[in-house]
Amino acid sequence: MNPFQVVKDFEQGICAYTGAPYCVVTTSCTMALLLACLWHKRSETVFIPARTYAGVPQSILNAGYEVSFVDQPWTGGYQLVPLPIWDYARRFTSGMYVKGQMQCVSFHWTKILSIGQGGAILHDDHEADPWLRRARFDGRTEGVVASKDNITQVGFHAYMSPRDAAEGLTRLSVLPRHNSDLPNSDYPDLRQTFHVPA
Repeated sequence: MNPFQVVKDFEQGICAYTGAPYCVVTTSCTMALLLACLWHKRSETVFIPARTYAGVPQSILNAGYEVSFVDQPWTGGYQLVPLPIWDYARRFTSGMYVKGQMQCVSFHWTKILSIGQGGAILHDDHEADPWLRRARFDGRTEGVVASKDNITQVGFHAYMSPRDAAEGLTRLSVLPRHNSDLPNSDYPDLRQTFHVPA
């Protein structure tokens, strides 16, 4: 069996479930957010809710943006304003994809589609898709032997393992069509705990 095909099958299964034209799986939602931010690279401040996971502002900062915390209640997910990127680590349900957005989801063991670790970018951008696929795979071409590949972009070591993708496929096959958002009450107020050196 081609191990790359298992990953592709999982991505296709997620597309069918969520309604997204494209799905790029990664090792985490944090990495999905980083890659999405890098694709939309601009020099500006990104606004996010103060109560969220620490990996979100870290992804924004690692992509070269400034980050600002706002007092904003949210359920299931929120936008990284003004980017067309959404953190949906707390939401995963059928038909959830919204046209023109990059929605980043989590497969951490505490999430709705729980496979231990992993994440994905749901999107509809045919120009971004090949860049995102190479970026998550060390700049490499999926399915091409390393000694024969032509690496033309910088990438990250964020390719989901075929083992995790296979488990994801199994769990996706029995996942209910509609799932309630997970609570977010356990997130701290990062305005009090997140300090980045100047």
